[in-house]
Amino acid sequence: MLILYIVFAVVALILILAVIAPKDYDVSRSIEIHKGKSDVFAYLKSLKKQDEWSPWGKRDPNMEKKFTGTDGEVGAISSWKGNKEVGEGEQEIINIVEGERIDSELRFLKPFKSTSDAYIVTKEVDPNITKVIWGFSGKNKFPMSIMMLFMNMDKAVGKDFEEGLASLKEILENQ
Repeated sequence: MLILYIVFAVVALILILAVIAPKDYDVSRSIEIHKGKSDVFAYLKSLKKQDEWSPWGKRDPNMEKKFTGTDGEVGAISSWKGNKEVGEGEQEIINIVEGERIDSELRFLKPFKSTSDAYIVTKEVDPNITKVIWGFSGKNKFPMSIMMLFMNMDKAVGKDFEEGLASLKEILENQ
């Protein structure tokens, strides 16, 4: 009978955690770059150029990369296979609002499978200053949602976004 109570308690705990666990996430960071919006946007559209400023490329210089489609256009895909820090996956451009926004789907394969929506938005602050907002969002599926009670997605990747945007700013302002 005690075993039945223990099983019931564990099942009840899992159900309660599943109900209160965060169902989605949205992490973003922004930076102002002293360069015109059209130049910044043209640079940001390129998946190949993302390797120049992305923090993950720096974590595995030997990462295998593959590109399909026309870079900078809807349907372009960047695939990667790297060390334990960067894992394996692909990024596909799924929408471009010219001069405004680039939407991508991130499909992670390793260390675990998940899908996130990534976005880069540009806003003109003045003719020579562009605000870039870089982020990603997605859904926490069960049982991963329970793990998100103990992990803060913003803290986990926010610093990476800040690092990447700082690199982006340095590259674009020194061109």
